[in-house]
Amino acid sequence: MTQSWTKALSSSPLATPAARHTLYDIPASNNGARCRIIVYKKGLPESEVKVLSPADLGGFKSDAYLAISPQGKVPALQCHDTNLCLAESDTCARYLLSTYSNAGPSFQADNPISNQIARFHDLYLSTIQMCLYKAGPPFGSFHTRKDALAEYSKQLHVIANLLPDHDAGYYLCGNDVSLADATLFPSIVFAAFMHPKFYLGPDFIPEKLSKWFQNLIEKDHAFCRVYDEMMTVLQKWDASGRWDTIWLAGMRDEEPGTLFDRILSGEIPASIVKEDDKVLAFRDINPAAPAHVLVIPKDRDGLTRLSKATREHSEILGHLMVVAAEVAKDESLGFGSGARIVINDGAAAGQEVFHLHVHVLGGRDFTWPPG
Repeated sequence: MTQSWTKALSSSPLATPAARHTLYDIPASNNGARCRIIVYKKGLPESEVKVLSPADLGGFKSDAYLAISPQGKVPALQCHDTNLCLAESDTCARYLLSTYSNAGPSFQADNPISNQIARFHDLYLSTIQMCLYKAGPPFGSFHTRKDALAEYSKQLHVIANLLPDHDAGYYLCGNDVSLADATLFPSIVFAAFMHPKFYLGPDFIPEKLSKWFQNLIEKDHAFCRVYDEMMTVLQKWDASGRWDTIWLAGMRDEEPGTLFDRILSGEIPASIVKEDDKVLAFRDINPAAPAHVLVIPKDRDGLTRLSKATREHSEILGHLMVVAAEVAKDESLGFGSGARIVINDGAAAGQEVFHLHVHVLGGRDFTWPPG
């Protein structure tokens, strides 16, 4: 691998630049922005660290850039004195802090609280942040945007709870800037701009972090510079309609409620046979077979009918089928050796309640084709 990297670098038109280091990044990268903050706060000139885009090497997937960043992501750091290539934001950031330890602020590289915040960010926020702007799932380990957004806010509150209750200083870890500030700030740029599009309310970002964020924008030139760089791109995304077709932002469930909402609220009683946090199964009040159970998602989430399904609904659709299969095997409900599992899609197909539901029918033989 070392030989292939060296070969790619030696053939690159940027292989022997004037700068000691080249930081490859793009303005919208919140992970790369922590490195830019370090460069700006330390006042490093272009002769030490020059910031370029992967496009200058032919793009993210070009051989030249993949030789520097094997995953084809930003940031990446090319060290021209040694031909060392580093990828990933924390690695690049810590290299810059170590190499330029005598320039500008230290960023409290050995502060355990700062390091813990940075680590929590990289493990629990950065891995799911795409729920704020990606077209569809998965969002890290989450398959629904709603769950990922809830987890993102939860982790912001976890980080806020690591901070002292009193006003301990200008930055997250006191009066001096830390790696925690450089790591978390760019992600809050994303969250502050994007979370209102999902109607998530002011508590999505904890008040303590909101105040810290606003202070840095107003009073710290380096952080304000990164904020402006990122916002220029985010505003272009917004103007292009990026969120217009994203579920829970530009697209929401605005259809009227149904009978099933009244069952779910307990207003109308139902003969419930199975329930978990995602679905409810109950006997049909007008059974078409000796055993007839309906399985519905508790959160309709736009699924008025099956043809409204998108990739956002993959998890709940699979769960509905699993629960339907469990119901169909329950002999105590009147099911035997087989069952018919049906989803009617639209009025022409016999759908009467526009809240997706799965019919599980059994206790008798069925013919084909259905009527």
